[in-house]
Amino acid sequence: MAVLFAVAALVYLLDLVSKLIVVAKLEHHEPIDLIGDWLRLEAIRNPGAAFGMGGAFTVIFTVIAAAVIFVIVRLARKLYSLPWAIALGMLLGGAIGNLTDRLFRSPGVFEGAVVDFIAPKHFAVFNLADSAIVCGGILIVLLSFRGLDPDGTVHRD
Repeated sequence: MAVLFAVAALVYLLDLVSKLIVVAKLEHHEPIDLIGDWLRLEAIRNPGAAFGMGGAFTVIFTVIAAAVIFVIVRLARKLYSLPWAIALGMLLGGAIGNLTDRLFRSPGVFEGAVVDFIAPKHFAVFNLADSAIVCGGILIVLLSFRGLDPDGTVHRD
């Protein structure tokens, strides 16, 4: 459990600090090219989900994020696998990071837009919380394919 919450806290802190810097220094300014036009920093506010879809369903995404957080915290008591702790910590930290935006950013509680700023060419703009969620999800899929359960047992189908 300690690893899960440490990873979640680290992800959340990195996400929060990066968004504070982006809002203070990049929002309402020209994007910054990092690698030509292939990778840039560009501040946007996203009320929806991935790729900006579902902007009218911000409240639903907020409830889903809260449910994910609740499930991970409940599962933490039965967690005896370090890789699972890392994966779930990444999911938890990312979910809390984006939930914080939904709760505390404008236009209001449960309707806040998530701050996104990492903009690869020909792809959606995202943030560190999104990255942690995706990486945690990929790790969970890999652990599942290897037969490793959250309780530390290994099964072969």
